[in-house]
Amino acid sequence: MAKPINLHDFRALAQRRLPKIAFDFIDGGADDELGMLRNREAFSSHQLLPRYLVDVTKRDQTVELFGRQYSSPIGISPTGMAGLFRTGADAMLAAAAKKANVPFLLSSASNLKIEEAARIAPDNVWFQMYVTSDPHINHDLVKRAKEANVGVLVITVDVPVNSNRERNRRNGFTRPFRMTPAIMLDALTKPSWVIEYLKAGGMPMMSNWQPYAKPGASADEVADMYGTLTPAPMTSWETIAAIRAQWTGPLVIKGLLHPDDATQAVSIGAQGIIVSNHGARQLDNVPSPLTMLPAIKAAVGDRVTLMLDSGVRRGSDVVVAKCLGAQSCIFGRPTLYAVAALGQDGADQALAIMHKEIDAVLTQIGCGEFNKLDSRYLQTPR
Repeated sequence: MAKPINLHDFRALAQRRLPKIAFDFIDGGADDELGMLRNREAFSSHQLLPRYLVDVTKRDQTVELFGRQYSSPIGISPTGMAGLFRTGADAMLAAAAKKANVPFLLSSASNLKIEEAARIAPDNVWFQMYVTSDPHINHDLVKRAKEANVGVLVITVDVPVNSNRERNRRNGFTRPFRMTPAIMLDALTKPSWVIEYLKAGGMPMMSNWQPYAKPGASADEVADMYGTLTPAPMTSWETIAAIRAQWTGPLVIKGLLHPDDATQAVSIGAQGIIVSNHGARQLDNVPSPLTMLPAIKAAVGDRVTLMLDSGVRRGSDVVVAKCLGAQSCIFGRPTLYAVAALGQDGADQALAIMHKEIDAVLTQIGCGEFNKLDSRYLQTPR
């Protein structure tokens, strides 16, 4: 493959470079992985209805989210442990988001500190956090995001328990993680990855959690500590309300699928909701976010900014989601594949490809302005 021409191509390139244990961590879902198929099938159940003989010489796909204007209605979903797949991947993704002027949702499970990410892309970094079982750590994470001048805080709420990701279990990618002979033998089949991994010192540090570990804790010890703090099944709406009281900026809740939960999020003061099923990595037998989007839009109306995550792979997917009520879409696996395969250039290319595809679709359907898309441009077979 001389050069990737769509997001699917990055997956193939990443599979060639990464050992199976690493590739499957990105690629896999929960249980039978049928939820991932439903996420994609949901988009194919809608067709775009073009209008021709419209002057589309000029196109505009800019969007305004929480008081900031972005160049495209896309963003990078939070993806933990990106540094395992490419040393410095989080910084590369932040830089790519800055270059493309789109949001980058830095995962709290990243290998890059909040403060460092905010310095790289101060206008583009949002901070995603998992609520932990320790209220003091929760408070400190929010405080650090605030002091780093992060624009948007995103709380992921769809991980009350570790999911059954069978690929990870079969490959031995579990906590506590130990490098077994079988894992090492497989890794040796991908020498370029192994060399980079060893040069970086082995397992990358989960830097956001290092301050809460014992002095001098290794990367494995910090990861194991993180595993004792999350998931936090005691998390409730009262927990979110306490964070809302502390955080003065825009608050986004990620991982909602039920319209009643969306209404509750609005009632506690959330300004945004990311309709998501975690890329079908948590619960396999679950509706696709796109399927639930119209009901959530009907429940919350224009009181909150709606975004969508899970299964987005094409510019046409973003257009379909907009027609159903989402103001923006984010995606994680494709940008991880891209940065793992080609580093900074891959991350840049992935976002540029999506921007180009959205522009082409807007032109083809006769709607030059992304913000003017609505259900009139959509045909959904009964």
